[in-house]
Amino acid sequence: MLIRYKKAFEKIAMGLLSFMPNEKDIKKLQQTIKQYENEENWQLFLWKIEDDVIGLIGVQLKDQLVEIQHISVNPSHRNQGVGKNMLKSIKQIYEGKTILPNEYTAAFCENCNDEEL
Repeated sequence: MLIRYKKAFEKIAMGLLSFMPNEKDIKKLQQTIKQYENEENWQLFLWKIEDDVIGLIGVQLKDQLVEIQHISVNPSHRNQGVGKNMLKSIKQIYEGKTILPNEYTAAFCENCNDEEL
């Protein structure tokens, strides 16, 4: 289930973000989290199963465009369709808008075999 990011999930979100190749540095991670917390057009969602947060997806809203900035799944839950489910949920939330990956999320989105991305 996709839920909106809350400050209480900051550490788990930073841990999941750290799996992104461009988010290895702690200062960069802190800047990214602050961006999601403070900028209205940046939205971060967490994928929760029971009490565990196992994935995240972050988007930037630009008029009718939703650009996927970050997408990450806990390594112990990979290859189970979590990424694909997060992408489907984002499509439902932002129905009618164009959803595109950025340079860092394009390969992941392609691996999810999502024809529309």
